[in-house]
Amino acid sequence: MCHDHDSRPPAPPRSGEVAERGLLTLTAADGNQISAAYAAPATTPRAGVVVLPDIRGLHPYYVALAERFAEAGLAAVAVDYFGRTAGLAETGTREEEFDWQSHIPQTTEAGIDADITAGIEYLRSRTEPGLPVVTVGFCFGGSHSWRQSGGTLDLAGCAGFYGRPSMVGEAATRAAKPTVMLIAGADSATPVADQLALAESMRAAGADVDDVVYEGAPHSFFDRAFGEWAGACQDAWQHVLALTDRVSAR
Repeated sequence: MCHDHDSRPPAPPRSGEVAERGLLTLTAADGNQISAAYAAPATTPRAGVVVLPDIRGLHPYYVALAERFAEAGLAAVAVDYFGRTAGLAETGTREEEFDWQSHIPQTTEAGIDADITAGIEYLRSRTEPGLPVVTVGFCFGGSHSWRQSGGTLDLAGCAGFYGRPSMVGEAATRAAKPTVMLIAGADSATPVADQLALAESMRAAGADVDDVVYEGAPHSFFDRAFGEWAGACQDAWQHVLALTDRVSAR
């Protein structure tokens, strides 16, 4: 499990007013209905973020994270993975007892990419057609976010926390988009060495990879309840926001 049910993301290092927040339903090109959460800043966003959750799908943590991105001046939409097999989340978000174990194996790269595309299109429909968009993912979502560096979706970059290199697969050999890898030094799920090897493979393919290891930090350290990792959380925010600043300056 990436976070416990009560976990929430830390605040960003820069904060502004949030003009809009709420749950909604998106529709992918294949007709899949997607539970999602959107948040927008009071200022005009210069970039957008599609948030890719961990194995739990659209947990309240990721609804809150979309709002944190809006506080940082970015339009954000968090998407759920399980519409094709579990339907829409009954309450708008996935509950603590949601049986993700039976649904994760039924996800596909094509389905996840279709859902990401729906998120990109929604962000642009609410802002401007040329809005640069990045993915930011966690665990399962972090893996799929890194995979986008070698993918064909209309993204400007990708960032991921605690991903699994095996899920990136041969997409690493095509990596081209700017990529941020935020690595927990004490991650019990994926060896740090494997993640650093993935970073080198992606660099060899041509991607600009910003990889940072937080020594001693556990899987899921990006949590406001982890006071001992507050410094790592703020540094991780800086790396993610540096990516969004970079793509918005193009």
